[in-house]
Amino acid sequence: MQKSESPLLILLAFFAIYVIWGSTYLLNKIAVTELPAFMLAGIRFVIAGLLIFGIAKISGMSLSISWKQFFNTAIAGFLFLSFGNGVVVWALNFVDSGFAALEISAQPLIVLLLMRVLHGKKIQLMSVVGIILGFIGIYLLVSQKQIISQDGSILGIFLIFLALLSWGYGSLFVSNANLPSNYFVNTGYQMVTGGVMMLLFSLAMGEKWTSPLKWSGHVQLSMVLLILFGSIVAFTAFNYLLKVVSPEKVATSTYVNPIIALLLGWYFLNEQITAQSIVAAIILLTGVYFINTSKKLILFSRFSSKTGSKTVGE
Repeated sequence: MQKSESPLLILLAFFAIYVIWGSTYLLNKIAVTELPAFMLAGIRFVIAGLLIFGIAKISGMSLSISWKQFFNTAIAGFLFLSFGNGVVVWALNFVDSGFAALEISAQPLIVLLLMRVLHGKKIQLMSVVGIILGFIGIYLLVSQKQIISQDGSILGIFLIFLALLSWGYGSLFVSNANLPSNYFVNTGYQMVTGGVMMLLFSLAMGEKWTSPLKWSGHVQLSMVLLILFGSIVAFTAFNYLLKVVSPEKVATSTYVNPIIALLLGWYFLNEQITAQSIVAAIILLTGVYFINTSKKLILFSRFSSKTGSKTVGE
């Protein structure tokens, strides 16, 4: 850490990536009970992206990018936001927010396996242990009778798995893609293009759009918090931390977010936390820890700094 960096600012940034990102599952769950999933997510990211453009312009940043960079940001926006985030928001119609956060915490495992399958990367011993623990944790999580017996829960679990594949492939894509060098501008383009695609999905699926003036107070507040804090503040904090502390420390949000989501879902939505879910969480997050501590997987954290997305449950 550089001496000029404020310890208080770093502490606030960690609070943002721990608590704010962890709370996005609760906020999306509240909003999706009233709003259609793709309309909700599309509006969120289009507005957030436009606000980012405004902040960038006021700060003197150039919004000019090449057509190739625009095309690549659109692909990343689709993989991380349109499909990755939009499908997770849709899945929240069928599963609890805490459950979704736990399943999504397996993302590093998916990235590792995709690197092996698509790029032939050798998996280190520590990562092999992490994969085994990860699969055990996932099995314990999704095999609970009280969960899979709920209407639509199997569909919700499957949708989140598809989103994990999209995020994982997106992480590999952006590692070599020609993207805008300014991460803030890069994120703005990803959010706007991804958000527009989600709104088009919403229209194609026949989702019923309603005026924000007709939304309940809880949903209006959730949307404002998702846009300002979940999409802008936490993302800026994430990229700030990548510059001033080690990537391993930033990656600890992978372990904290699901716990925050579980506790908030339990407290505000009365979501059930079973003993088996707790055991599954411990085993799964231990597996993720083994994967993240593999030196070759440190680049996973660096992928995120290029994408401009925490991936997106957020």
